[in-house]
Amino acid sequence: MPAALGAPAPGWTIEADVIVVGSGIAGLAAALSVRELGRVLLVTKTELEAGATSWAQGGIAAALDPEDSPAAHLADTVAAGGGLCDPEAVRVLVTEGPRRVRELVSLGTAFERTASGELALTREGGHLRHRIAHAGGDATGREISRALVAQLTAVKSDPRITVVEHALVVDVLTDADGRACGVTLHVIGEGTRDGVGAALGRVVVLATGGLGQVYSATTNPPVATGDGVAAALRAGAGVADLEFVQFHPTVLWLGPDSVGQQPLISEALRGEGAVLRDPDGHRFMLERHRLAELAPRDKVAAAEVDVMQASGTDHVWLDARHLGADFLLERFPSIVASCRSHGIDPATDLVPVAPAQHYASGGVRVDTWGRTRVPGLLACGEVSATGVHGANRLASNSLLEGLVWGYRIVDYLRAEGLPSPGDPVDRPRSVPIAGAWRPSIQAAMTAGVGVRRDASGLADTARALAAMPAGAEEGREQVSTDAWETSNLHTVASVLTAAATTREESRGGHWRTDAPDTDDAQWRGRLVARRDRDGAVVLDYLPLEDE
Repeated sequence: MPAALGAPAPGWTIEADVIVVGSGIAGLAAALSVRELGRVLLVTKTELEAGATSWAQGGIAAALDPEDSPAAHLADTVAAGGGLCDPEAVRVLVTEGPRRVRELVSLGTAFERTASGELALTREGGHLRHRIAHAGGDATGREISRALVAQLTAVKSDPRITVVEHALVVDVLTDADGRACGVTLHVIGEGTRDGVGAALGRVVVLATGGLGQVYSATTNPPVATGDGVAAALRAGAGVADLEFVQFHPTVLWLGPDSVGQQPLISEALRGEGAVLRDPDGHRFMLERHRLAELAPRDKVAAAEVDVMQASGTDHVWLDARHLGADFLLERFPSIVASCRSHGIDPATDLVPVAPAQHYASGGVRVDTWGRTRVPGLLACGEVSATGVHGANRLASNSLLEGLVWGYRIVDYLRAEGLPSPGDPVDRPRSVPIAGAWRPSIQAAMTAGVGVRRDASGLADTARALAAMPAGAEEGREQVSTDAWETSNLHTVASVLTAAATTREESRGGHWRTDAPDTDDAQWRGRLVARRDRDGAVVLDYLPLEDE
């Protein structure tokens, strides 16, 4: 693995005290709070309003009901995490979460309320209490993002804040002591297709979101190409738990040839009473799990795959007809509109659904303050691995994690102070993998490292990835947005495949058909990938008790 991607020397430079990369809930929370410490540069790959948070349908979980408690939220989170949650990280999440959600309300987030004016709290899979706050029926992420962006927009005139949109971060810059001291970035659509600049800073905060585009079908937006995970690994950070990929069980099935971002059918719909049926109309989750359709997502996705294989079909059915047209339109307007755009009416039709990649429980390994092993490099949100999710994320904990750690990073920087600036040094570079290889990466990962995995399929995927050459496209080297993104996907795919091959058990979002049991004696721990001095990727196994 290279220490940096091939790119021309930076043609321009910008300076800030803190560089925040990403404009989802984690990045926005960090940027809004950290501006009090100095000049902030917020870099986003799309536009401020288009961060991945805006795609979240279900809600944000927190113990806000008087009959609920952080202890109960902790218990549900640990139960879903397959024995690999970091207890201290979960404690931070559930104890700080309620205060942070109330702060969202004070910032103008319009969560739905009961007739008496209290927050209207619902249930989702894995939660034993009503603790999911939602907005706009099924548009919670969009409303949270709107409120945070509105706050950020209100301070855009502040000379301490600079926003750069449509910018891909190529690499994290480091100084002679290995400290993060900035990023190289390419502003998409401006200048030459391979042009880059350097953003120099005293601290870099990665909040770049997920890696869903490593698979052929995902609920993630097109920009989710694992950029932050790959860049952090090249800079010297550790990457943990990458094998634990959450496949959402209810994604609208659009046919066998549909690829890219797929329409999500929120778990909240099952929380309100929708049920899953097999091709014969049988409600199969009743005998599969005590929580039936509200079982943790890995359990529901696995049950669906069993049914599909037994029946020779490529989808199952979600039945919400009994909920009625008026309720569905009021509670789930976005989902109803999405289904209708594909010729399906949930009020009268069974909805075809199948599992698709949805969330990465792993990412850049951080501690409870968001720190990586690279001084000056911090991470929050889906790009990070705090240990909160363990082997499987509990529904609606992702927005909460991004919010809590976005602020915790700033709490740490406020207490410790910003470090002195450093001067970047060159690291060995390699020519990126040509963008034409992206569909091959996605096809190999979907075939061998999907919901079900085994040694043979994992080996086939590893061979396919290893055979993909760098830079060979039409006989010339390509340095461009597509090549940089494809290289990041290749890095993420390679590490994910290696971790899934190494972990010879089934746990949470990692299901090995050739090792179907959970083996606490051998595998109750985390696999952490790192790049060694020679460029090789090394996997270290850390037993949970040593964390």
